[in-house]
Amino acid sequence: MRYRLEILTLVAVFGFIALFLFTTVAAPGAEFAGSDSVGSSQIAALTGRDMASFTPLVPQWEPPSAEIEAALFALQAACGGLVAGYIFGRWKGESDRNRPG
Repeated sequence: MRYRLEILTLVAVFGFIALFLFTTVAAPGAEFAGSDSVGSSQIAALTGRDMASFTPLVPQWEPPSAEIEAALFALQAACGGLVAGYIFGRWKGESDRNRPG
């Protein structure tokens, strides 16, 4: 099982692609509402209280505009990409170093 990690990665990637294509075909006109708003509306429907009456346990900072929120999200994604790239680079470097010859 020399390529076990690579095979597992390919299976995961193809699984996510299949899931994306299935959900796109199953609900062609659907919009992504986000889990926070969907969860909050479900809690409001189950408890009978308005969503505005719910307060978080830890106060959360809200960005002043949608552009700043998008920039922070892009920065978060870039940092995650850097970490993933570093890890994969280390794995590749270790495998090259351990290779004979």
